[in-house]
Amino acid sequence: MPTREKSQQAFQHALQRIPGGVNSPARAFGAVGGTPVFFHRGEGPYLWDIDGNRYIDYVGSWGPLILGHAHPRVVEAVCQAASRGTSFGAPTRAETQLAELICEAVPSVEKVRLVNSGTEATMSAIRLARGYTGRNKIVKFAGNYHGHVDSLLVAAGSSAATLAVPNSPGVTPGTVQDTLVLPYNDPQALEDAFAQHGEQIAGVIFEPVAGNMGCVLPRQEFLDALQRLTRHHGSLLICDEVMTGFRVAWGGAQSLFGLEPDLTTLGKIVGGGLPVGAYGGRAEVMDHVLPAGKVFQAGTLSGNPLATAAGVATLLELKENPPYEKLESLSAQLAQGLDQAATQAGVPHTVARCGSMLTLFFSPEPVVDWDTASGCDTKRFAAYFWGLIERGVYMPCSQFEALFVSAAHTPELIQQTVDAASEVLQQLAAP
Repeated sequence: MPTREKSQQAFQHALQRIPGGVNSPARAFGAVGGTPVFFHRGEGPYLWDIDGNRYIDYVGSWGPLILGHAHPRVVEAVCQAASRGTSFGAPTRAETQLAELICEAVPSVEKVRLVNSGTEATMSAIRLARGYTGRNKIVKFAGNYHGHVDSLLVAAGSSAATLAVPNSPGVTPGTVQDTLVLPYNDPQALEDAFAQHGEQIAGVIFEPVAGNMGCVLPRQEFLDALQRLTRHHGSLLICDEVMTGFRVAWGGAQSLFGLEPDLTTLGKIVGGGLPVGAYGGRAEVMDHVLPAGKVFQAGTLSGNPLATAAGVATLLELKENPPYEKLESLSAQLAQGLDQAATQAGVPHTVARCGSMLTLFFSPEPVVDWDTASGCDTKRFAAYFWGLIERGVYMPCSQFEALFVSAAHTPELIQQTVDAASEVLQQLAAP
């Protein structure tokens, strides 16, 4: 059994200076218990912790590292950019190059503004939707995560499906009063919301493939309703592809499902592992952003030279040497292997996958929304997670996070992972 003594010591030290010992709550292992693993380096499909243990990595920095850790092209681009200066607070050609790559890949995006995170991207897109339409209300879906934006940190209230209440201290009722929360994959709930509030709805923001209640795929009738109702009522459709953009396909999930959103938010892969976000859409809408228009949005480090260098290098590699066929094969191998292992062990489960995103749900029923996701056996997942850690496999530390396959993985590593999962699942099924 590998020792993690140094990680335990590092966590105790971090607790003295950092709230909860981590700088993002997903890293705290709150959903699985125990002490977070502290990492030292990554290369290709592997991570090494500070105790020297090596893991096959399926987190990939929560999605950005589609090429694997420390990809030579990305590392070289960042080093060259750093040698010229880390920040100018002024325009660079690399910003335009990254914007052009995004617009080329995603036809619905004619103009794009770079920001520093996915949260900034969704926050800015919502402000733009309100500024463009002159309306106040925003529709979101339970189980879809769009960053820590105050107006989106809401849960459905008990008195009505569309009554929003804050689900974080520090978020005021007034902040969320114009947010309507609906169940994901429910076209009738969307019909009802527009019937009641249609003239007040500025936009609808959604994940085309949910990633923060596990990997949950959309139903076609739900997507059809999104497109039809927003167009009919003059609301903007905001497609949050922070996670799926360049991950499930070169053109994002919207290219897979034939969607034509008014605005798209991006992050993760477009930064190649460095902090970058972006929001873009029809030129007519984007030209309402300051200084072209009057909707305010700014950022000192937006379009930072290091981040844009990493993003450009990543997107050029994806364009010139597309890994998507390989990713589809590897991800299908992993999904089928995990499904077979859980079936043979007699563990109730279901597997959901879109491209190189997937989740093994400890639930016998298909997961289609937050209600079905929340019924998963999270205690069994926690035991599964730690069983894989002991066998050198690093998965997301929550039942409600998708795992990611990278182009650096191989069929042999996928089989190693399946074999490890099979051992753990057999143990979990034992009386």
